[in-house]
Amino acid sequence: MVYLDHAATTPMLPEAIETMTAEFARVGNPSSLHASGRRARRVVEESREIIAEAMGARPSEIVFTSGGTEADNLALKGIYWARRAADSTRTRVLISAIEHHAVLDSADWLAEREGATVEPLAVDEYGRVRPETLRAAIERDPGSVALVSVMWVNNEVGTVQPVEELAAIAREHGIPFHTDAVQATAQLPVRFTTDAMTITGHKIGGPVGVGALLLARGLDPVPVMHGGGQERDVRSGTLDTPAIAAFATAISTAMARRETEAVRLARLRDDLVARIREEVPDAILNGDPIGRLPGNAHFSFPGCEGDALLMLLDARGIECSTGSACSAGVAEPSHVLLAMGADLARSRGSLRFSFGHTSTEADVDATAEAIAPVVDRARRAGAV
Repeated sequence: MVYLDHAATTPMLPEAIETMTAEFARVGNPSSLHASGRRARRVVEESREIIAEAMGARPSEIVFTSGGTEADNLALKGIYWARRAADSTRTRVLISAIEHHAVLDSADWLAEREGATVEPLAVDEYGRVRPETLRAAIERDPGSVALVSVMWVNNEVGTVQPVEELAAIAREHGIPFHTDAVQATAQLPVRFTTDAMTITGHKIGGPVGVGALLLARGLDPVPVMHGGGQERDVRSGTLDTPAIAAFATAISTAMARRETEAVRLARLRDDLVARIREEVPDAILNGDPIGRLPGNAHFSFPGCEGDALLMLLDARGIECSTGSACSAGVAEPSHVLLAMGADLARSRGSLRFSFGHTSTEADVDATAEAIAPVVDRARRAGAV
């Protein structure tokens, strides 16, 4: 099997598996006061410190969640509610037009149920939000903006956003800035320099089902869930000690290897890009050809349906994606490519190849060998 869908989820690192397995054999609710509970709490707090150090944050700024989707929901809804409660005129929510659906759908829900005015920020042909675009949107009426959310890296086309510039513009006006950094954490030098940031375990070699929302001191979103008051009274729920410990091991391991791994993945990606262009000369590389995630290659294949390409490659043992795994199985054009100015056909006929820590040159060889016959067959099927 050739696995080129690390953007959807990457295999757990052996170090994280070892940590999680060991913790499974132990007992203790981190909120309990007896010895077993105190031991579990120590594991959680040590893990919090490890993650904070890796992200350039304070331990108190780490709020554990069940993953990226929950963290995005908490950021969008919680910050919006808090800002609107302080000033009822703060109802504008500015998000990039290419956000993950965890952000897009949260914003749409706020518009439908909570009176928010959601304003998508346009992107250029590479899928990048230009700083002047955000500045113009804010300066139309700064006092009415509740928050801004722009992802660090687009999960489909891999374009890296100028997050620090964008956050600085929001900061000039005292507006909270959130970024979904789940795709960027393992491969880019991500540091917590915004007001809120989403990260998750299963994109960096940790387990599925654990993530975190990084929250700057003084930013207190209204909780989405209520209960025991864990995690700064922002996110109630019994903490998953084994998953949190494995998350910390994964992020520390990934950070230690990030620079060399990013170089290795970029080399594999560039090789695949060159060979696909050689095998299928009219294939279109989407996203920024320079400022993109090291492990991402996203192509459109004229005359093909993305789902047909995916299944034909899958039949050959090559696993990739047509875009976000959360939208898999839904035959819709990519909202990311449409926002970038692509037509409907190009938006439907795309594939994402994403590399990770288990990827090898043999994966590139197998994909390059298969791509031309697969594209030819998909085009012939579409012409029937």
